[in-house]
Amino acid sequence: MDVTTQKRNAKQFIEDWKDRGREKQDSQSFWLSLLREVLGVENPENFIKFEEKVRLSHDSFIDGYIEQTHVMIEQKGNDKDLDKAIKQSDGSLLTPLQQAQRYSAALPYSRRPRWIVTCNFREFRIYDMEHPNSEPVKIELKDLETSYYQLEFLVDKSNEHLEKEKQVSLSAGELVGQIYDELLDQYKNSDSEHSQKSINQLCVRTVFCLYAEDAGIFGKKNMFHDYLEEFDARHMRKALINLFKVLDTKVKDRDPYLEDDEPKLAQFPYVNGGMFSDEDIEIPPFTDELRDLLLRKASDEFDWSEISPTIFGAVFESTLNPDTRRQGGMHYTSIENIHKVIDPLFLDELKDELNEIKKVKQPAKLKKKASAFQDKLANLTFFDPACGSGNFLTETYLQLRRLENAAIKLIYPNPSLDVGQAQDIIKVSIQQFYGIEINDFAVSVAKTALWIAESQMLEETKDIFYADWDFLPLKTYTNIHEGNALRMDWNEVIPSYACHYIMGNPPFIGYKLLTDSQKLDLTNLMGKIRAIDYVSGWYYKALEYIQKTNVKCALVSTNSITQGSAIQNIWEPLINKFKFQLDFGYRTFIWTSEAKEKAAVHVVIIGFSYEGRLDKYIFDNGQINKVKSINPYLVEGKLTLIERRGKPISSVPRMTKGAQLIDGGNFILSRSEKSKLDASIDLRNYVYKYLNATKFLNNSKHTEATYCLYLKNASSNVIRTNSIIYNKVKLVKAYRENSKAKTTQQLSSTPSQYFQAQVPVSNSIVVPVVSSENRRYIPMDFMPVGVVYTNALFYIDFATIYHFGILESNIHMAWMRTIAGRLKSDYRYSNTLVYNNFPWPTPTDKQKERIEKTAQAILDARALYPDSSLADLYDPLTMPKELLKAHQDNDRAVMEAYGLPVKGTTESDAVSYLFKLYEKLVKTTK
Repeated sequence: MDVTTQKRNAKQFIEDWKDRGREKQDSQSFWLSLLREVLGVENPENFIKFEEKVRLSHDSFIDGYIEQTHVMIEQKGNDKDLDKAIKQSDGSLLTPLQQAQRYSAALPYSRRPRWIVTCNFREFRIYDMEHPNSEPVKIELKDLETSYYQLEFLVDKSNEHLEKEKQVSLSAGELVGQIYDELLDQYKNSDSEHSQKSINQLCVRTVFCLYAEDAGIFGKKNMFHDYLEEFDARHMRKALINLFKVLDTKVKDRDPYLEDDEPKLAQFPYVNGGMFSDEDIEIPPFTDELRDLLLRKASDEFDWSEISPTIFGAVFESTLNPDTRRQGGMHYTSIENIHKVIDPLFLDELKDELNEIKKVKQPAKLKKKASAFQDKLANLTFFDPACGSGNFLTETYLQLRRLENAAIKLIYPNPSLDVGQAQDIIKVSIQQFYGIEINDFAVSVAKTALWIAESQMLEETKDIFYADWDFLPLKTYTNIHEGNALRMDWNEVIPSYACHYIMGNPPFIGYKLLTDSQKLDLTNLMGKIRAIDYVSGWYYKALEYIQKTNVKCALVSTNSITQGSAIQNIWEPLINKFKFQLDFGYRTFIWTSEAKEKAAVHVVIIGFSYEGRLDKYIFDNGQINKVKSINPYLVEGKLTLIERRGKPISSVPRMTKGAQLIDGGNFILSRSEKSKLDASIDLRNYVYKYLNATKFLNNSKHTEATYCLYLKNASSNVIRTNSIIYNKVKLVKAYRENSKAKTTQQLSSTPSQYFQAQVPVSNSIVVPVVSSENRRYIPMDFMPVGVVYTNALFYIDFATIYHFGILESNIHMAWMRTIAGRLKSDYRYSNTLVYNNFPWPTPTDKQKERIEKTAQAILDARALYPDSSLADLYDPLTMPKELLKAHQDNDRAVMEAYGLPVKGTTESDAVSYLFKLYEKLVKTTK
């Protein structure tokens, strides 16, 4: 079932059940409908059992039990509270969860549930019994349209298996790290390039052998272990050299007396594929500790056949990469995040196509369609131009082979032992997968991960036919190329006419962190560049590559490329040079890793192609929105870029950035200096309150104020005749003269003036430049005249309470979150980008009056808490309910002024509407 159908069916399910829910009469139809309509179970009556008897001190009945996924359901009527204990037939008082737990304890161990679901028709509560003390996942019926995917565990048997694969892969990575460290200590010159390449290659070969013996692809279990066990530590080095040579030699070309001399060595098959071809590899001597680590911990006590090649490839590479080891060890891209790229790019469509084929009733037609589908899978090509350890390619290969296996079952409904060899049945090949990677070791890991994936999927196909096909020797070669993707011609890797999909996760490197070589990569490619992220090069190369083709692309990028000035810097040259459309976009989410010290990265996923798809989607915080077009901000709209603007596009007061003193702190007054100047009527006019963002947000009203000199209108006589002022100016001059910056030195000629002397001339609305991403609203406030603000604050002279109401609204915040840049993950407001381009509403007098009232209510709510700073009031954990309500009332008033429905308008909807207004304003102002 495709996502669109699931969402539509979930919406209908909500409508059908919102006012229903009698425990006895409705339970079964409720769950059958959910499984059939929302989760796509064709015959739910055969999938779930109702009223299954369980013996306590009396006969009792389990409301629902799903055998395949080990789910127990305790259903209550919609008048019941899931937290309250209910009297049982034996007189005991139990909550629905306790009731289910009692049933679970009475079942045989093998049938006890992994999941317990309690439900009252209004809410689902999901308890993972693998973590019995954790809080349940709660899903309300009204939210099912966007949360249905959280119920996939009801029908997905792979969840537990995937988690086990992940843990096994992480443990495998730890073992490799230990082996690496022990080996490294044995090299005579461990820092040399040859030794570094050798240890990496040795680790790859060792892992392949450990996997091969556990997966049975050497011919029988434990072959690697049993061969090496005969040698003590002193002779293990030579034993490995001999083994690697044998693995790289065809059986017919081996020493004819090998079986007589070393029968265990002679049993190893020929591997092929270049895995063991380099005889120049340096293998150091072994210690007793290293021998024990390899034979006992890594071989005897660990099963390598259960690793996930998708996860392990990345874990393996990062374990042995000196840079990632310094950062804290292993990290990998989760399978879930990989699917955020590949599912909308191609996998969802392929799954939908297979599901349609399965509906065909006529056997001959079914077989024909399934065969055509298999041929289609075998002809698709995939290209990752920054493939690293190959996790995107590996996961895609696994998914394609699983689809192929499903098709094979339709083609061969009655499998037998005499169907032929694997090459007669299996058509999808790792040769359909292409990659570029700059790190030679990562290339080796990527190839190995694909081979491991190939062997695992061969086992799954063998299970269909009860066949015993051999995996070795390796019959396919991977198309992973070592090189710099930004300096290579991608057509030499795979011609664009032969490529179907480009995907990947190019390096996350901001402009300030680029090396000279990386900057050269970009300038050689794009010519003169502005401050852009390294990933921009991959967008440029991809767009250049796909012109006049049907290639579809999806890249993961840091969210900075969809925010702030980076939008103009990156997207303007792309839009001007290439034809393309954005097909789908994942708005900002956290791309987590497993590195112990590695911070989570905020990323976006952007899908694009030359002609563009008819159906376009924006994924945003669990919601999927079908749209007509997508712009680089990842909201609905044309390929429109917001340019910096010197004045507001709407008829509103200007927003100005605060002053920049460049004075070495010498314009700041001490308490005694201020007192002396205040004593003079003529001089007190040059004393201003001095406010930075920290004091503004942390309650300047209740902390000791800072004051400064503001001498814009001071005559030379005033400056010369007052010793305090004169000495201050003298110190500023000296500071500027001694600066290394030429611009600062030039300012020494006007030492009494600020570098940028923007100071309010009226009461103002003040806005911090940087604000925490955790806040729902940026804290703004009215401030009196007579204050010098630092350049970490903006101010708006002659602003009214109406302006305040609009600026503090959710509509303006949505615009800000989309257009503003970031300082780390915090919002970085901009007057030229955010404020000056913001399309203001054209309210009626009545609507404007209402906004003025709701805006005043925000100030009144703040006034109820005089001891609290703006930072206190706008922390989501401590925001007073009166203030939150005042903001919500203001939001509604502003939305009505824009003509937007209060209910059902998402943030993306609001921003899309604002873009339409912006485009109209741009046309009228030209």
